[in-house]
Amino acid sequence: MKKLIVVNNPKNWKFHVSEVQVVSAKDYLTNTEFTKMRNVRVFNLCKDYSYQSKGYYVSLLAEARGHKVIPNVKSIRDFKAPAVVKNISEEIDDLIQKSLHKLTGSEFTLSIYFGQNVSPQYLELSQELYRQFQAPLLRAHFVFKQKWFIQSIRPICVNEIPDSHLEMVDQFAKEYFDKNRFSSAHTDDYLYDLAILVNPEEKEPPSNAKAIQKFIAAAEKTGFRVELITKKDYHRVGEFDALFIRETTNVNHHTYAFARRAQSQGIAVIDDPDSILRCSNKVYLQELMTVGKIPAPHTIIAHSENRHELSKQIGFPMILKAPDSSFSMGVVKVKDEKELQANLDKMFESSDLIIAQEFTPTKFDWRIGILDGRPFYACRYYMAKDHWQIYNWNSKNEDDICGLFDCVPLDEVPHGIIKAALRVASLIGNGLYGVDLKEVNGKPMVIEVNDNPSIDDNIEDQIGGEKVYLTIMHSLRRRIEERMNSAQQRLLQHHGIDSYIL
Repeated sequence: MKKLIVVNNPKNWKFHVSEVQVVSAKDYLTNTEFTKMRNVRVFNLCKDYSYQSKGYYVSLLAEARGHKVIPNVKSIRDFKAPAVVKNISEEIDDLIQKSLHKLTGSEFTLSIYFGQNVSPQYLELSQELYRQFQAPLLRAHFVFKQKWFIQSIRPICVNEIPDSHLEMVDQFAKEYFDKNRFSSAHTDDYLYDLAILVNPEEKEPPSNAKAIQKFIAAAEKTGFRVELITKKDYHRVGEFDALFIRETTNVNHHTYAFARRAQSQGIAVIDDPDSILRCSNKVYLQELMTVGKIPAPHTIIAHSENRHELSKQIGFPMILKAPDSSFSMGVVKVKDEKELQANLDKMFESSDLIIAQEFTPTKFDWRIGILDGRPFYACRYYMAKDHWQIYNWNSKNEDDICGLFDCVPLDEVPHGIIKAALRVASLIGNGLYGVDLKEVNGKPMVIEVNDNPSIDDNIEDQIGGEKVYLTIMHSLRRRIEERMNSAQQRLLQHHGIDSYIL
């Protein structure tokens, strides 16, 4: 990936950084050579990022050209938003107090050069502020009123660095631009950067280790350089062209925050935040299916007012589901009124609404994998031994926790199953979904839609093999290029911008 440092005047650039081209803001904005470039990372070090300044337009047009830029326009806007600065100050309050507690004055200014400071005692605070604001050169102003807090933070230009700091900043710059995330020995082999969000500590992740390696291989074949990231890398989302979430998602969770950040920065993301929001709450899904007239087991949204009517309307045995249940957890079967009311009491402690559903026993559940409105795998999951669910988390025998499974060629899946899966998925979006269904008396019944479906080695890929992984990677690449083409078309429509800038 080619690296560009954009400054107002290259003659003022004072640092010795290898394999990086230093160009003027004027050249970057007006020279068509840069408009045509692909696979570029831009470091915007202009002296002014104010609205409609050269520095602002460098980041704006970099995004329109599909270049990865630091800082991006969202970060630039955050500098000017007192509410954002206040929120971040509150989020990292403990670190601020720990770092500044020895100071005796009422004001303090911290200069942050490529995520570092000339004084080691402020290194942790400097790194955190860089992670939050993503600008190579920053200056934060703190004030003390009962405790320290950030009053303002802004990017600075090279000319604002004191001469006494230049030698150390030169070393910081070398370390910063030499980082692996900005370069690769195989630079010419890849077009885009992909982050795969995983949780090494998760007991039942959506993809096992072998499947993750297959995703990486498919991504590299599709033109991606791949990096596995974890929740601690939230600040780095903007460094990538695409984000693929392979950690169990939830709205009240960092996975949703990752998806939101990626979407807000125009980064291709699976799962997108809208799909997470819609699929992770079964109350929402039930209402959606009712309005869309999707075939499903008899279901009622239970609350304090109708809890004593459920047995009459549904009967026993009855299934109760917490709104955010997943992998069969948070789902219980009750056999009589006593069990029903006891479980409702417990479940109402965490949610005002619960799903109550008729029990529809079958030997297996269908799972249809759908992406971009098309099915791309079909799997049958059989019930766990001597249990009514696919998973039996109470089993003492580890081999009996989950049931058997097999994949089925799509052309052998009952037509009604595919049709119902596509119908319900279309109500949610065009993301990656795993639609769970039962077939009762020859008719499909949709149970739920998962935004983060399991794709494990030698399970969901039994029939499709490598194609399962390539399908997802091709979708991510297409999303990137569609966004780039759309942005470039908008840019052409406003091609008169250069005369105003200069």
